[in-house]
Amino acid sequence: MADVAAEQARPIERVRGAGLEKALPYLFLAPALLLVLAVIAYPMIRGFQISTEFYRFGRPLRSVGLDNYREAWHDKIFRAAVWTTIKYVFFAVLFETALGLGLAMLCVRELPFIRAVRLVLIVPMIVTPVIVGLVFRLLYASDVGLLTIISHDLGGGDIGLLSKETSAFWAIVALDVWEWTPLMFLILLAGLQSLPVEPFEAARVDGASDWRIFVDQTLPMLRSVLAVAIALRTIDAFTTFDQVFVLTKGGPGTSTQLISIYGYNTAFKFTEFGYGTAMLLTVALVVLALAALTVRLIRREGTA
Repeated sequence: MADVAAEQARPIERVRGAGLEKALPYLFLAPALLLVLAVIAYPMIRGFQISTEFYRFGRPLRSVGLDNYREAWHDKIFRAAVWTTIKYVFFAVLFETALGLGLAMLCVRELPFIRAVRLVLIVPMIVTPVIVGLVFRLLYASDVGLLTIISHDLGGGDIGLLSKETSAFWAIVALDVWEWTPLMFLILLAGLQSLPVEPFEAARVDGASDWRIFVDQTLPMLRSVLAVAIALRTIDAFTTFDQVFVLTKGGPGTSTQLISIYGYNTAFKFTEFGYGTAMLLTVALVVLALAALTVRLIRREGTA
């Protein structure tokens, strides 16, 4: 047995002797690092190269430096798309956080059928975004949509949510809330289940009401989880494209035209690849900044 152990120890000693012990972790990380470079770094570098060129009919004619970025911030339609995107992200994440937290508070206790309720609540999140857009398009249709049919049965008229600018904006927000509230629900439910029970028991012994327990105990202890959940959802909301494109294509007018849709139309509909890429890279930089913030929040939570 001693001989076998000695034979097994020799390769390790050789690795240490060759100075590879410190390099082993990096060698193990190399495949993942190469994948990240191939999927993220190269497209960003190539995208930046395209964004510095002027295209006509899909062909690069000349290099324009950072003129496409300057033109974007002087473009009224782009600024309107930025403002629409900010409003969309703000209201969608706000409602999803409130609903997700409320549902998590209701489902944190082990009650009869609570597992089935949790399963039903996460179903919208696993549906393909394009399918969600098609379903809501049928739901919102002013002629044969479900809302219009219900309105007719109640003696009302047609409900054309997608025909008016204000109602169309709130319609896409409602779609996003329906689809992604389950994500907030799952994150916050996991956070609630990880909280210690002793502070809550002590507060109840002291006669604190449920509201005071929620404000004084639950929210402070759940603050880091809430911050991470909001950051993750905000990152994802900034890149929304499929559902809104299927549902409204940015209309009516430009009321639901997010940055992603405007960039897509500019690049692929009008073949201004350089200008469209510059707009989309602007969104990518915002998303990367939010991702860095999220990583920082997660690290802070881990060291807390």
